[in-house]
Amino acid sequence: MRNIIIILTMALSLQGCIFVVGAAAGAAGVSAVYDHRKIEKVLDDQKVTNAIVDKLIADRELNTPTTHIDVTTFNHVVLLTGQTVSPMLRQRADAIAHSVPNVRRVYNEIIVKGPSSSLTRTSDAWITAKIKTQMLATKGLKSGTIKVVTENGSVYLMGIVTHDQADMAVEISRKVSGVQKVVKIFQYNG
Repeated sequence: MRNIIIILTMALSLQGCIFVVGAAAGAAGVSAVYDHRKIEKVLDDQKVTNAIVDKLIADRELNTPTTHIDVTTFNHVVLLTGQTVSPMLRQRADAIAHSVPNVRRVYNEIIVKGPSSSLTRTSDAWITAKIKTQMLATKGLKSGTIKVVTENGSVYLMGIVTHDQADMAVEISRKVSGVQKVVKIFQYNG
């Protein structure tokens, strides 16, 4: 746990970096604790994420200080968040994500502007933590099936849920201070 905290602290202090791979790996470890899916599915999603991140890092036009892209995968559904300085680079990241095997769908939420500050990223991490805490404390909400991603005040909710579970998660997220909007990227069951 100490290593995860150190990685997250270092990662959040690196303003303008393209990827926070260490933080992503650490966050994946923390997420696995609360993720009630079979370990094989969690590992499959991590492989997809790693493959996309590796390709993005290898791309010289995307791997610059003016680009910040995060990759999140849940049940082979990919969420791209962050910032890039041109629509062409945004589309390029999208094409890279689509090129990875086993990707069912890509939600490209990358915005065209300079990278967010370390203060913004710290605030986003705090928002995510508050939402996850509220979800864990909410009776009847199966929060282990929901992944929360916050980027620049926008909260993205991913997972496999019922409509009632989705409504509860959205309501919790909307009430957290600093949340500007909530985007549902759920797969529904039941």
